[in-house]
Amino acid sequence: MASEEELFANIDALLEEEPQLPPPAERARLREAAGITQARLAAALKTSTQTVKNYENGRSEPKSPRLEAYQRLLNGWAAKYPALGVPAVAPAPAPAFRPEPVPQTFTGPATPSVPEAETVAPVKAPAAPAAPERPAARPAVSSHRPAGKKAAKPAVDPRFPHGPLAVLDGADSAYGTGGIVLDCPATTIPELVEWTLRESGLGAAKLNRYGKDSDPLVVLTAAAAVKLGLPERLEGHEQRRSLRLPEDHPVVKEVLKAKWQLTQRGFGPWARIYRKAQGRERQCVQLAILSWDALDERSWPGVSDMEAADIARVLGVYATRVITPRGSTAVSGLELMTALRPPTRAVQDPQTGNWVPGHNPGSLGTEPMDPAPPEATPEHPVVVNSGWTGGFLNEEAYQWVRPVDLLTAQECTLPYAVGLDLNTAFLAAAARLVVGLSAPDHFHAPTFNPKIPGSWLVDLSHIELDPRLPSPFTPDGSRPTGPAWYQTHTVAYAQELGFNVHPIEAYLRRETGAYLDPWHDRLKTAYVDTLADLGVTKDLDDRAFLAAMERHKDADPAMAAVLAAIKATVKGGVGKLRERPQGRHYKEGERWPALGRPTWRPDIRAAVISKARVNMHRKLNNMVKMTGLYPLAVLSDCVVYPSPGESPLAFLPYAASGKPQPGGFRLGPTPGLAKLEGVQSMAWAVDLMEQGLNPARHIKGGDAVLDEGE
Repeated sequence: MASEEELFANIDALLEEEPQLPPPAERARLREAAGITQARLAAALKTSTQTVKNYENGRSEPKSPRLEAYQRLLNGWAAKYPALGVPAVAPAPAPAFRPEPVPQTFTGPATPSVPEAETVAPVKAPAAPAAPERPAARPAVSSHRPAGKKAAKPAVDPRFPHGPLAVLDGADSAYGTGGIVLDCPATTIPELVEWTLRESGLGAAKLNRYGKDSDPLVVLTAAAAVKLGLPERLEGHEQRRSLRLPEDHPVVKEVLKAKWQLTQRGFGPWARIYRKAQGRERQCVQLAILSWDALDERSWPGVSDMEAADIARVLGVYATRVITPRGSTAVSGLELMTALRPPTRAVQDPQTGNWVPGHNPGSLGTEPMDPAPPEATPEHPVVVNSGWTGGFLNEEAYQWVRPVDLLTAQECTLPYAVGLDLNTAFLAAAARLVVGLSAPDHFHAPTFNPKIPGSWLVDLSHIELDPRLPSPFTPDGSRPTGPAWYQTHTVAYAQELGFNVHPIEAYLRRETGAYLDPWHDRLKTAYVDTLADLGVTKDLDDRAFLAAMERHKDADPAMAAVLAAIKATVKGGVGKLRERPQGRHYKEGERWPALGRPTWRPDIRAAVISKARVNMHRKLNNMVKMTGLYPLAVLSDCVVYPSPGESPLAFLPYAASGKPQPGGFRLGPTPGLAKLEGVQSMAWAVDLMEQGLNPARHIKGGDAVLDEGE
């Protein structure tokens, strides 16, 4: 191991030509003057010589937060302790870096922050292994569809020069991102796995410094699957239901004979083939088999029928902007939460001095956590084993229709019913959402605090609101009839409306944090950037926005599929937080597989949905104040209004200057803003309402719930 002085000598030698930094002797004095120990700096400098050199020469972004920390320290010292005769200069802009937020507590001290340089062991980086021989890349076959303006040129990681994934056709060609095509000579699944890990150059860097790199993904077309010995389809009722190869299938035997392993889910549409990791080197490949319905048509419209190059483009954009797919969009949404908030980080054992995995503040940790009884589902062991009969949290999205007898004659004479849809309403609700990170504690007759996430037993039946609006406290919009369990945001909204609340009991969490913030930020950026690729940008006025949205799906079907997948990732990820048991053999009180995940958190799901429903009611209420209009129906994030014209511009509130009024529904391409969902005649809407049906469900044509797979 090199000494600390050698580490400093190496790094200083690489920084000799940097004009904004003081000379080596001055740097040594500055380190001493700033009181920074060499041991801490040694930890901060743990990175490869080539990475540092590339960074200093401006050829690449820094690959390590520790290097960023060193750069910030030196820039700060250069300004604070200038060399003799040299005036102080402002520090050069540091690379964008946002530290992980530390969860807050409502009792007791906050979790102390840990200096960044002290979180990684000061050990010498091992010598870089010789790069495996890569297959020569050849130009991709030209796509039939134009490329989007910003369509996914992933930053090249030297370890993964060919991107996160490839699509294998039946002619030994593997289509990757950026238009590359690799030659893949594999004729069996074990050979394909070896090629992927040793030669393909596929994979993706971790999304968080404490996380793990994404395993390479190889997508098999029907022809490729058959060539590798797999059936084109899984036939038979039992196999179609379970979507798994039987254990005695030749390919499964082949995999096991080659000393590879399959996960407990077996060889299905999303198969993971792995060997136990050696040190830090993971040995795992993800396979997706298109002809086995790996890509659900509702989440990836039209993708399975595309050419291999176009499939690679769609999945590559998604992998670059969201995450390398790991299964359904719901699974990917959940995996993204963990990838952005890894459960562990390196901490130093005070007794041995060794660096060991420790809890990562702000994460959900490594162990699953049982919910409070009212947050669980009726079949959960917490409920069944305790004999709980105290009721359950019922925080769900709106499904409400205004009673027909509350329609006015003036409303019935309006010609149109216009549906507005909020962009990714659940994603907008996840922004800056404080949720519980620790186990729930039980309280009797607590004082309500809107800053504490949890479940409250409160009687809100005394609150009387306008019946032409849905109640904000129930999913069906009906008035509460007695005490019920509510999430914090629902109770806080009752207070916001001016009513007193007196909780009877509550299950609250002491450790809290904005767990979903990085998830929200990444998905929001992905959504906005993908819409921009389709011609829907933030700078459009409302009329131009509506026109762009009308034609955006035809502008580029590949990018339209990416947009649909991003939206499905949001909804599916939130839904997975409370995954129910599956299979006809399940018995109440048994634990099902999803309960073994730290991310099985029905309380977090309830917080997102409660905030989304409250946000919707707040807009409905503000629309009444600004326009006097009442909705006909609401379904989740869609609301239907009677309108004098076919466009939302006919009834949305605008100031005299022409700008949209804040507080109500506003058109735009970002999460939480609205777009046109559909237009029908007012007579059509009234007819559905008289039949007890929800116009918001059908205003787009078809069934909105079934179309989205809900």
